[in-house]
Amino acid sequence: MNLQERDKKHLWHPLKQHQLNPESLAIVKAKGCILTDENGNEYIDAIASWYTCMYGHCNDYIIEATHKQMQQLDQVMFSDFTHEPAIKLSEELIKILPENQNKIYFNDNGSTAVESGIKMALQYYFNKEDKRSTFIAFENGFHGDTFGAMSVSGLSVYNGPFEDFLIDVKRIPTPNGSNIDIIIKQLEGYISNHNVAGFIYEPLIQGAAGMKIHDADGLNTIIKYCKNNNILTIADEVMTGFGKTGKHFASDYIDTKPDIICLSKALTAGLIPMAITSCTQDIFNAFLSNDMAKGFFHCHTYSANPVACAAAIAGIELLTSEEIQNNIKNIAKTHNAFLKRIKNHPKIKSTRHLGVILAIDLDTKMERYGSLRDKLLKFFMDRGVFLRPLGNTIYIQVPYVISDIELRQVYQVIEDVLEII
Repeated sequence: MNLQERDKKHLWHPLKQHQLNPESLAIVKAKGCILTDENGNEYIDAIASWYTCMYGHCNDYIIEATHKQMQQLDQVMFSDFTHEPAIKLSEELIKILPENQNKIYFNDNGSTAVESGIKMALQYYFNKEDKRSTFIAFENGFHGDTFGAMSVSGLSVYNGPFEDFLIDVKRIPTPNGSNIDIIIKQLEGYISNHNVAGFIYEPLIQGAAGMKIHDADGLNTIIKYCKNNNILTIADEVMTGFGKTGKHFASDYIDTKPDIICLSKALTAGLIPMAITSCTQDIFNAFLSNDMAKGFFHCHTYSANPVACAAAIAGIELLTSEEIQNNIKNIAKTHNAFLKRIKNHPKIKSTRHLGVILAIDLDTKMERYGSLRDKLLKFFMDRGVFLRPLGNTIYIQVPYVISDIELRQVYQVIEDVLEII
């Protein structure tokens, strides 16, 4: 019995209706940008396995760093102890984060990084005897699947059965360059009529919404307005962080910096699960007290796992290297040339890109997880490229180490699919 058949006996896969689509492709090897299945077929991973393996799969530099660490210290609880990898990672991360960030809190994944950020904001005011319960978030945002993160997300396909159990969230549209006055008026009303703790947002790009890009100046105005009205701001950089937008963080494009930043995915180069919620000194200070109950009693068993920290340190070293920075610039330049070539195709509704992220909206109606989307996915896989459409949006977020030949192959299958839809 092959892996695919054995899988169906006991495994329950995420984001999948097993009654309609019980098959899952068995991958046995990954290196660089290539995934290999159990039959020896190869696929270019054009979305870096959900934006994690940005330095390529099984990167030798990352593997060497983690191998060395796991022989020295594998795991120790972080409540009572500390260790060199966590300290070193905090030092290196603070160097590249927006300048107002000063404290690092460890989590397990993107959802729990957001969960921590939400709880920090709520308790920040609670500790000040200013109880607040409402958040502001963008329409169609996505922040994860735990309850707090799900509450501030705005895609009902993920939230439907749980909407009666979520925290109070008021939504605003993303800024598009012409609607900022309307948004500010909405904000004014929400803040006047609700006890608002925070504004959470995906800076510049809404990933799960279809890599939708919004206006940096408008976002800056919103963040500034919130800060002027004593509302904490939380940047969810789980998807955008670590170079994908062309800068280390999407927040680097915006003058007004967030109070809290959520990080995961490419943080550990896709090797080991880990996440971080960073914050300003002011946030941290609100939890300092002789009253024990004012501490942040939120904990993950594998917080600051030393091996994961070693992977993250190595990832930052790669990110800041001249080679990777040049690769990011080259991919962005190549994306731009590709979109110029195809943007007027009659099957294309719109295109956009920022850094290594590229998105194409097809001029056809398509359900997010419908049959036509599944046909497109199969079309790409049959031609050796892993692209995972979000409804009618085809997007690319390639590893920084992709070769020109591999990138051209990704572009070619997109051009090919335009001729058959």
